[in-house]
Amino acid sequence: MDVVTDSLLVGLQERSYSIVFGQNLLTNVGEYLADIKFPKNIALVTNLTVLDLYGQTVLTSLETAGFTCSVITVPEGEEYKNLATLELIYDQLIEGNFDRGSGLIALGGGVVGDMAGYAAATFLRGIPFVQIPTTILSQVDSSVGGKTAVNHRLGKNLIGAFYQPRLVLIDIDTLKTLDRREVRAGIAEIVKYGIISDAEFFAWLENNVSELLELEPEALLHAVKRSCQIKSDIVEIDEREGSVRALLNYGHTFGHAIESLCGYGEWRHGEAVACGMVVASRIAHNLGLADEGSTARISTLLRNFQLPVDAPDFALHQFVTAMRRDKKVREGSLTLVLNQGIGSAKLYPVSNIEDTFHSALPDLES
Repeated sequence: MDVVTDSLLVGLQERSYSIVFGQNLLTNVGEYLADIKFPKNIALVTNLTVLDLYGQTVLTSLETAGFTCSVITVPEGEEYKNLATLELIYDQLIEGNFDRGSGLIALGGGVVGDMAGYAAATFLRGIPFVQIPTTILSQVDSSVGGKTAVNHRLGKNLIGAFYQPRLVLIDIDTLKTLDRREVRAGIAEIVKYGIISDAEFFAWLENNVSELLELEPEALLHAVKRSCQIKSDIVEIDEREGSVRALLNYGHTFGHAIESLCGYGEWRHGEAVACGMVVASRIAHNLGLADEGSTARISTLLRNFQLPVDAPDFALHQFVTAMRRDKKVREGSLTLVLNQGIGSAKLYPVSNIEDTFHSALPDLES
């Protein structure tokens, strides 16, 4: 197959980098890294599943282009995105005599990308890294924008740093090996972009459900690139989430609470965000920011993508306790991201968290 590529630039002055999209890109990883003058001594961070699928292709390409590459494998699953696993990465970097003239590649999904990115940000106070995301979720969200983090047992992504990659390579052929649940969970983040920023894109998603679920390449490339473009446009304005970048957290406040309460890995991140988006839209409706039809469209589209829209069985006070640990809480007030219909969103601070969510989740016990 010929390499089919497209690209966009994330414009952040001296931290600018390209996102390259296409099929069959992994065979050319070495050439792309040579083009950006990436360090010749590389640590490839991945998990055993991804290594078995794509490791040899990537390693062969790197070696052919003159790179020396060591492999660091991490356990698979959100429950391992923690300080203990991070320390394993540091151990192997130190034992392998990696220095500031070295680089790091994250090959895998969001867990690998977040951990490898944070390791790159903090090892020797920062070494260059490249993202090669292999899931829909990581391709449209976590690999772009420079958020890196690990989880704490009391909350998701509480320990992290903003640290931009030198390059993001998105090969949609890697999505063919995902299980169907992982595909659906990743699509939730794509839906998010339509809700917060692009009503026309949301309508396109409504008309292309089967194409995306069946991983039709043309539809996938369009959805992934449009998602990345929306995120890139926001990151260029607000790299470190001082204002509008927080809009990208639509559905995440309640979603993160679900993940925390259920135990990381029980619900996929995208599944939790899907439920969180419906809750956010109900709150928006209750506050007069969106009509009831918007919530109905959001719920219908998520159901069509076979995503959950109903909260798991916890008491409201348990969700509230989890949300109070959210990074967006300031002096007891939680800033929610609420949609204004379809295609627009705003930040909305609420001081009475329990009453606000009770109005959207009346069936939950207090």
